[in-house]
Amino acid sequence: MTDLTAAHAVVTGGASGIGAAIARALAAAGAHVVVADLDGEAAAAVADPIGGEVWQVDLSKPAELDTLRLTADILVNNAGVQTVSPVEEFDPARWRFIVDLMLVAPFQLARAALPGMYERGWGRVINVSSVHGLRASPYKSAYVAAKHGLEGLSKTIALEGGGKGVTSNCVNPSYVRTPLVERQIADQARVHGIPEDRVVEEIMLTEAAVKRLVEPEEVADLVLWLTGDTAAMVNGASYTMDGGWTAK
Repeated sequence: MTDLTAAHAVVTGGASGIGAAIARALAAAGAHVVVADLDGEAAAAVADPIGGEVWQVDLSKPAELDTLRLTADILVNNAGVQTVSPVEEFDPARWRFIVDLMLVAPFQLARAALPGMYERGWGRVINVSSVHGLRASPYKSAYVAAKHGLEGLSKTIALEGGGKGVTSNCVNPSYVRTPLVERQIADQARVHGIPEDRVVEEIMLTEAAVKRLVEPEEVADLVLWLTGDTAAMVNGASYTMDGGWTAK
């Protein structure tokens, strides 16, 4: 069992879905968890039962984090959104919003947390990436670009921090049973011109050998393992949870 007693964890996008599952898993292992989310009320609904705290923050404005100093032994960069649109129709402001939220903000948070991790000689940066950090899909240019960038950021932190007791890794699930994925179904139906009840099997799971959605708790279990002592030599890695999608 992973023992995180006395560890301080920050989980972004922690108010629902994958982030909420991760917050609960880390707290169950003994960590004090800060649930960071734009929705403070929803974050409190996750944080209060696990004895955590709420950090209501708009990570789509990362410049406001320029002077932040963050106390965290474990930083989980999870916050994300999705927009499905062809490149030529993609709203530029929305594109920048997604990249700011999902790439620039993780850089700012890591930048704020790493000095303390280095001083203490131990830390874990865990980036919830995606199969789309390793493979592209049509109509998701901002999301794919941000996740590919997050992969590079994670590896760079791994190289800089490895000799200082800090590891950095990515977790790469395919479609997870979350509100984010559920909201995509209508968008995917629209751009592909098919009924919504055909989207999951014909679009989302077409590349996977295992034809089901990933559960948030499965992602949380992998994140929890990456925080433990037996994962100390796992650094700069990208762990797929994609039912075989990237095996091709």
